[in-house]
Formats: sequence, C-alpha cells, structure tokens
Amino acid sequence: MKKEARKQLANEIMNRCRVDKKNTFILSEHDTSWAGTKDIKKLGENKLKKKAKKILKENLKELSEAQELLYATGKKSLLLIFQAMDAAGKDGTIKHVMSGINPQGCQVFSFKKPSTEELAHNYLWRYTKRMPELGRIGIFNRSYYEEVLVLKVNPELLKNSNPNKTFWNERYMDLNNLEKHLTQNGTVVLKFFLNVSKDEQKNRFLERLNDSEKHWKFSDSDLVERAKWDRYQNAFEDAINATATNWAPWYVIPADNKWIMRTIVSTIVTETISSLKLELPQVSDKKKQLLDYARKELENE
Repeated sequence: MKKEARKQLANEIMNRCRVDKKNTFILSEHDTSWAGTKDIKKLGENKLKKKAKKILKENLKELSEAQELLYATGKKSLLLIFQAMDAAGKDGTIKHVMSGINPQGCQVFSFKKPSTEELAHNYLWRYTKRMPELGRIGIFNRSYYEEVLVLKVNPELLKNSNPNKTFWNERYMDLNNLEKHLTQNGTVVLKFFLNVSKDEQKNRFLERLNDSEKHWKFSDSDLVERAKWDRYQNAFEDAINATATNWAPWYVIPADNKWIMRTIVSTIVTETISSLKLELPQVSDKKKQLLDYARKELENE
C-alpha cells in the first residue's frame, strides 16, 4: 500500500476508534466486528485476513524504526494500556504488535491480585513504580483501570470502604491527574479497550475447553466473571466516559476479528510515535572531531 493511502487509512481508523470527549460514550453503539472501509468489507474473510496481515507487517517495520528513534532520543516514553473482557485478545495483540520491537526498549507488565506489600501502599503505587523510562515503551496488560472496573463490579473486595458515586468520581479524578502528570513529563499515554462481543467470548471459551492444548488458558473464574457481563459493560462505559481526555485518549477497538484488531492497534501506535517527529540526536563539532580521530586510529592499526 502506498504511503499516502496508508496515511489516509490510518487517519480514518484513528478517528473512528478514538472516543470523542465532546459526546457521551455509549459502548453498545460500537460495533465489535467492524471490518473497516466499504472497500475492505468487500474483500471477504480470507482476503481480509491476508490484507490485514500485510498492513500489520508494514506497520511493524515502521514501528521498529520509530521505536529506534524513541530509544535513541530518550526524550519521550510511551505507555500502552490494554483493557478488555476475558478472551478479548490482549495477550495475542501485545505479542503480534510488539513482535518487531527491540526488547531492550520495551517493558510489559501484567497486574494480578495485589500482594500484601502492594496493599500496604496507596492503590496506585504498584502501577506508578512500573512506568516506562524515557526512551522506552511500557505495556500494561490490565492496569490501574482495574481499580475502577473489577472493584466497581465487585465492591466487596474493597476493605473498610463504602463506595458511592463520590468515591468512584474521586478515583476517576486520580487517574486523570496521574495521566496528566505523565504526559507533562514526557510520557505519551494510549489506552485501548478491546471490544469483544459476548457471543465471540463464548466461542473462544468453548475453543479453549475443546482443545486440550488450550485448557491452561481457561480459569475457574471465567464463567463467574462472564455472568457479570452487563455490570462490566457499564463499568467500562463509566470509566471511559470519565477518563477519555485529549492528553490520554481511549481507543475502542473491535475485537471479534483478531487480525483486524491487531492491525488497528499497530496502526494507532505507529502513527502516534511518528507524529512525535523525533530525530536522531545531533553530534556536536567537538564530538565529530573525536569520532574522526577514533576512525583514523582504527584504520591505521
């Protein structure tokens, strides 16, 4: 695909998936199986998958080059947040989108049940200490948003607290302030909600149950959490409405088609880094003289 056409497609994808803060976000209005433009929809499933893989491959090459600039300049960092219902494809998306990234410049963290030490600190402590350094890409597979998602659906997990509307609004404010602080100090924050349908989640659960090699992926809690589907959808809708900001945007990604999902995420990440207009560090005249001296010394050995 020509660069100009890719740029136009990227802009269309980003505009379509980005949550517009001006309007109330309604999750049910977002299609979980969107296949892109009318021309792309005409391709059919097999050609669509092939097309998505091709675009993903192009994105990964560009992303690799962009990450090298990010790492070399050391002036910005990137925080990618992935939130979703179970089986939406967080792990696979991270694996495929970051497959061309230099491991030295990337850090991935998955947040499970907090430890005793973590519970002894404020609820954001375990997340803030894992923020990416300048020059690096940090990936949160689930994040501090669990504190307004899982806990909102399961308030009994909150000790010594009686959560009401004020309590949750204060938490949303905490998250907005944290992300504002991050962006003011050089971290670009991108938040992805992988939007899978309930029917597709069912299909993926059954696939795990029917394939012995995938049994390890199924958890005892999967059906328990699935039974709370509507409550989780409401919690996601509330959180996204409260925390979709210009400085830390939310992107709602259709997740029923894994290859489309991965391609969309890679497009947004690549375009975001490219928009930073990073350039390799310039060498001073004094440094150039030292380099010339080193070159001559090596050539004359």
